[in-house]
Amino acid sequence: MYGGFFDVDQKTREIEALEAQMGAPDFWDNNERAQKHIANLNRLKSAVVPVVAFKKRADDLDVMVELAEASEGAEQAEFEKELETTAAAMVGELDKLEIASYLTGQFDKNNAILSIQAGAGGTESNDWADMLFRMYSRWAERRGFEVEVQDVQPGDQAGISRATLLIKGENAYGYVNAERGVHRLVRISPFDSNKRRHTSFCAVDVVAEIDDDIKIDIPETEIRVDVYRSSGKGGQGVNTTDSAVRITHIPTGMVVVCQNERSQIKNRASAMSVLKARLYERRLDEQRSEMERFYGEKGEIGWGSQIRSYVLQPYQMVKDLRTGVETSDTQGVLDGDIDRFINGWLRAGSPRHRNKDIKVDDE
Repeated sequence: MYGGFFDVDQKTREIEALEAQMGAPDFWDNNERAQKHIANLNRLKSAVVPVVAFKKRADDLDVMVELAEASEGAEQAEFEKELETTAAAMVGELDKLEIASYLTGQFDKNNAILSIQAGAGGTESNDWADMLFRMYSRWAERRGFEVEVQDVQPGDQAGISRATLLIKGENAYGYVNAERGVHRLVRISPFDSNKRRHTSFCAVDVVAEIDDDIKIDIPETEIRVDVYRSSGKGGQGVNTTDSAVRITHIPTGMVVVCQNERSQIKNRASAMSVLKARLYERRLDEQRSEMERFYGEKGEIGWGSQIRSYVLQPYQMVKDLRTGVETSDTQGVLDGDIDRFINGWLRAGSPRHRNKDIKVDDE
């Protein structure tokens, strides 16, 4: 039952080895290295401990089955009732362990940089982008993830034209990468006085936040940096100084904006981090030859390329077109209940999970 996840005994030995290394006299001589060591140990424990605990409960269940078979009458009925209750509870636990076992990609454990781009359609698409922004923010809150808004560009009349979120948490990228693609909304437009049905599109892009171990060198000659006054929501120091930073990567045309900090220096550092992450993901995509992925304005944000449809009229249905997972609880989905779609995508065996087999030169 457990071999599909990983070798528990081997991982347990790895944990013991890492804990032993922490006892070395020079362990804290390099604080940065020590923190990475502890983070790696904690990640390993978070994966192994639940599996070990589940295995123990399964072993206890085997003993209970033997006791039930050896008993009679009222005692046997009591054992059987307890077996049924315990087994039902373990089904939910097994489901969570199964999903966790799929998060083995090279960057699944990393934070995620999620971008929303409104498609053609003006106010309609801008409002749809704002709805997606709220949906992902609510989903992250449900998961206990931290959301850092790096950039939001308001629409001309309503909603937003684009936004970039940094979602921080264990396996954030592994989960949210399922949302990468075009999202289609069908509804009666609140902006149409004739109450006609409208179709809107938005593109969602997701890349992993990469750490300093991944080397992406970007020469200054390949970028153009523009600074300007921040727009939208912000404190006194944000909207009254030229702190917002826009970086354009000239060879690829990629544009990254960050305006959430008061400091121009901090915004530039955040923007460069996002640019490096996107360039690295692009490099992986090129090696996989899967160029249907979405980067900035690349790809048509419209018919024929959507991954999920959200239909509010003439009926209520959200359906993932890749996996067939669907639900009529449209309001719940728009309030952030999207785990059924993410889990379905993970179970379907996305090609993205072949990342661990891809070797990229980081020099």
